[in-house]
Order: sequence, then C-alpha cells, then structure tokens
Amino acid sequence: MSHSSPRTVLVLGLTGAIGLGIASALASRGWSIRALTRRPQNGRPVLPFEVEWWSGDVLDSNAVAAAAEGVALIVHGVNPPGYQRWREDGLPMLANTIAAAEKAGATILFPANVYVFSIASPQFVDEKTPRTPTTRKGKVRLEMEQMLEEAATRRGVRVIALRAGDFFGPGVKSSWFAQAMAKGGHSAKVIRTLTPAGIGHAWAYLPDLAEAFARLVDRRTELPAFTLLPFGGHSDRTGRMMAEAVQWVLGQPPRPIRSFPWVMLWLGAPFSAFLREALEMTWLWKTTLLLDDTALRRLIGEEPHTPLDEAVKSALAPTA
Repeated sequence: MSHSSPRTVLVLGLTGAIGLGIASALASRGWSIRALTRRPQNGRPVLPFEVEWWSGDVLDSNAVAAAAEGVALIVHGVNPPGYQRWREDGLPMLANTIAAAEKAGATILFPANVYVFSIASPQFVDEKTPRTPTTRKGKVRLEMEQMLEEAATRRGVRVIALRAGDFFGPGVKSSWFAQAMAKGGHSAKVIRTLTPAGIGHAWAYLPDLAEAFARLVDRRTELPAFTLLPFGGHSDRTGRMMAEAVQWVLGQPPRPIRSFPWVMLWLGAPFSAFLREALEMTWLWKTTLLLDDTALRRLIGEEPHTPLDEAVKSALAPTA
C-alpha cells in the first residue's frame, strides 16, 4: 500500500551506488524513500532507513507511473546492465521516468556524466561548454539530456542534473577506481595509473555528489525548470594524484604504482561485450577533462568536498 506524502521520493536504482547515495542524503533530511525494483523480497538489501518497496521494472511505463504516484521527487539512478544496450534500454527507461514525473508533478534528479564531450573539448568544461560527443554512448547520453531539457521547457517537468566525473566511494564496485586503479580494494597489491603523466582527470566521491544533489533539492523552488550543472569533485591534475592517495592510504609496505595495461582491453575485447563497450570511452583517459563548478557554488556555497585521503580510505574499505 502507498503511504505517499509531499516528502516522498521514488528512487529508480536504489540497489545501485548512485541511487543509494542520493537516497541516503535525502533520507537524512527526512524524506521518505520509495523504490521500484525487480528483486524478490528476499533479495532486497537491508538499509539504514525505511524503504517502501514496489515490485516492477523501469522498462514498464505502467509500473513506473504507479510507483511515482504522490511523490515529489524521482531519482533516475538506473543504467542499462552490463554497460550495454544504451539506446535500446537507456532511452526508454528515461522516457518512462519523464512520463511518470509529468503525471505526478515530480522533479527528476539525474546524474549526468562527461560522455557528451570529446577529445576536442576544452580542458575545463562548464554548463555552457558545447556538447560534441563522438562515441555511441556519448550520443545517447546527449539525447537523454535533450529529452530532459525538452520535458522541462515544453511539458513542465522540473529537472535537477549534476554532471560528474568517474565515481568512487563506499559500495561503488563497477568503477574504474575499483576495477582498475585499486583492484582488490584494501588488499590491492598493485596500484594502476590510468592516464599518462600530466593528463588530468575528474573524479566524483559519491557521498559528496549525493550531498550536492540534496542541497539543490533544498533550494529547488529557486531553480530554473531545467538545471544541469557541473560538479567539480576531485580534480587529478597530474595523472598521479589519485594513485598516490591510494598508495598513502594503503600504507606500508608501499604498493607499487604502475601504468594500466590498456593492451589487455584490446586483447580481451573480442571475447567480452563489456570490454568492447569500455574501449569506446578510453579517450577520457588520454586527454585532460576537468569540471568547473563555479555555477554550482553560486547556488549552494562551497561544494561538498571530503578530503581526498579520507574519501579514498572510505572507497577502499571492505563492504559487508
């Protein structure tokens, strides 16, 4: 049974890192959390806040609309599984979220990424930087952003989106940080740098990003209908800052820092759909791309920013 209120948020993707992160930040502010999931009851996680679980699939427009009835916010924290089927599944899922938000009068929270840029983009990007994707996934992500903007300007759907770099943090398992740079977490034997020396890269500590979303929600009545802002996060300007932070946190004996063997992705790609998809985005590790958060700071003050060593320690800690 639904127990909706003006302080209820529907989280699509609560069992994923970004959905859980934003839900946690909102729950700490007194929001009631509702979630739509395909998981059976015995497969749903026990969380530190109460969750009103609804059974259903985000690809089912009726299920999303029903779950969204009476909510004030919808967190679109879902992506196609296996890093595949971005156009086939990603666009319909977002279309269902938009339709449900329009019907419920809810604001959509959307985590945007840097896929919409390219190797020709400037080193620092802000909310006005032209979006010039050259990859398939980048073009789909641009379509998603355009869908949200069109929904805001023509259909009255309010949107709050933050553009962030690569995620890392507690519980973030499907990430370059967890799977490549510090594979094995606190037990990692080798630390990998992913960029050549001197190439900068943007990282987003997930709890900080979630807190930034929550602060924008606190001020949502003051925002334009469509708000999409860069989140600065942790800017690794040298290409080694993040790896050196991992090395320091892991302590003695110091783990060696070595270059990531990108050739292994090429060798494995013919046998792995995931690797083939990942190869398309390797341009992000070959050029400096950092995020200018000036516009965000004008709205919320200083961006939430956990010190890097503390953030890395949390990201490396074993999870239950």
